[in-house]
Amino acid sequence: MAAIDRYIFRTIFAAFLLVLFNLTAVIWITQILRQIDLITNQGQTILVFLRITSLLVPFLMQVIAPIALSLAVCYVLVKLNGDSELVVMNAAGISPRRLFLPVLASCVVVAIFVLYIGADLAPRLQRKMDQEFAKVRTDVVANIIRPGAFVPVERGLIFHIRERRGENQFRGIFIDDTRNPEEHNTIVAEFGQIVQRNDGSFLVMRDGNVQRRRPKERDPTIVVFDQYAFDLTKLTPEPQVVIGLREKYLWDLIFPAANDPLKKNSPAQFRTELHDRLLAPLYPLTFGMIAFSVLGFPRTTRQSRAVSVFLVTLALGGLRLAGFAGIAMSFNIPSAIIAVYLLIAITIAFGVIVVWRGVPLEIDERIDVRAALQRGLERLDRLAARFNIRVPAAEMLRRSDGSE
Repeated sequence: MAAIDRYIFRTIFAAFLLVLFNLTAVIWITQILRQIDLITNQGQTILVFLRITSLLVPFLMQVIAPIALSLAVCYVLVKLNGDSELVVMNAAGISPRRLFLPVLASCVVVAIFVLYIGADLAPRLQRKMDQEFAKVRTDVVANIIRPGAFVPVERGLIFHIRERRGENQFRGIFIDDTRNPEEHNTIVAEFGQIVQRNDGSFLVMRDGNVQRRRPKERDPTIVVFDQYAFDLTKLTPEPQVVIGLREKYLWDLIFPAANDPLKKNSPAQFRTELHDRLLAPLYPLTFGMIAFSVLGFPRTTRQSRAVSVFLVTLALGGLRLAGFAGIAMSFNIPSAIIAVYLLIAITIAFGVIVVWRGVPLEIDERIDVRAALQRGLERLDRLAARFNIRVPAAEMLRRSDGSE
């Protein structure tokens, strides 16, 4: 890779990472607010909350990565053109085909990244997230042991702790156990800690005593202990994790098992999930091709670049919306997914022709975008006047032009 290729690739990739991390952080914050009940209702700590919700990041990156790449490519190409670097490269004999190589390399790297997320990383993290949620729902510490409250765990068993220290450590423990009609046990301890072992979960208490009262005995038996383990295994059900479509790896969707219940019960949803995974890595290639086909050539006027950026934004938004629509329609119309593949293939082929021929997509500079916008707003103003609705946008635009 030549120096100019490394320069363009490095600039695009740096801009891509900056946009990707910022957009992902913003959207991640909006998404984790839906899981705030982990703290408010389930009694989990902020560290547990962040650990579980951070598993959403790869899912968000899979959707955001093509958009971040297109923004990075547009930014770099506009910057190169604004600094006259594209003009110098063109004058030095560097053809658009040659200039497209570092852009293509960036698109391929992002496409591989998206493919890896959809094929392996996202399903693996989704399974881990389901396991974490299942543990939270069956967490005896969060759901049973609540400081300052007498919590009936099950019939005949009551827990109370005075203070909670850390995630699994407690002070002032009181347990009243009347599950066995032949023996009434009351346990009081100064310290306690939840211990997880292969054979189950235990509440290990220190510095306390056990009072045992039997119906046939007049006085209770008091046993003072330095350490005592209370079995919590029966109180903690085994977390149940169901493997759904999002938890399946890509190869499980391409080569499903003959007796796969999801394949039999929901063939349309199964097919849609498969094509959604296969289409995801194609968007970075398509978006990069669209951006370069419009902005990858030297331009001389600022208006042309502004209109070109608008055209790129419109094309990218239309293509992505068409992809979402095709995926949604494929539930009932299987052939709709073919239209998405054709649209992507036609877009890439058209971009290849533009880059290969080295002929930019020229936009008529005689088009006055502001005048066209003003005419549209004036028509909207006249239409709103018929219904006595004031739309002052056209009036404001005319005043800014000095026409009134």
